[in-house]
Amino acid sequence: MPPTNSEAEVIAFPKSGKKLSSTERIWGKAVYRHGYAGIPSILIQGQRRLGLNPMQMNICIQLLDYWFDPVRKPFPTKKDLAQRIGCNEKTIQNNIRALEQAGLVKRHYRRTAAGDWNSNIYDLDGLVAKVQALEPEFTAQKEQRAMLKSQLQKPGGLKAKLK
Repeated sequence: MPPTNSEAEVIAFPKSGKKLSSTERIWGKAVYRHGYAGIPSILIQGQRRLGLNPMQMNICIQLLDYWFDPVRKPFPTKKDLAQRIGCNEKTIQNNIRALEQAGLVKRHYRRTAAGDWNSNIYDLDGLVAKVQALEPEFTAQKEQRAMLKSQLQKPGGLKAKLK
């Protein structure tokens, strides 16, 4: 019989190869586990250019939180949206109407199997298209900032060009 060693050697198992996303690293696993909404920075930064007041922006963000699959449009009730935001249903209704008139949202009415009215389906393709239309402008601004930054890093940079 071989001699027994009272202390066993501990072998560290390799950690899982899955790296945490930057969002998960920022918010932590517990928060991240409850989901997140994909909100492009162009939408946030372009709020004014899109003509969205704070309530309309909040409604858009809430609708994006319900949109899990590109082929399945969100369909929250006005009551749910109002409770999340802290306003009344009429405020939601009026602002969604304004979003629809601006071409950002399109409502599709739906009924239950019994024929009663159900929550609307909200098509956000107009919002997506308008955000995508802003992208070239944001790209041009980003390239201009990069060019100015590179000139600042060169000896003489902007000073030489300003003379």
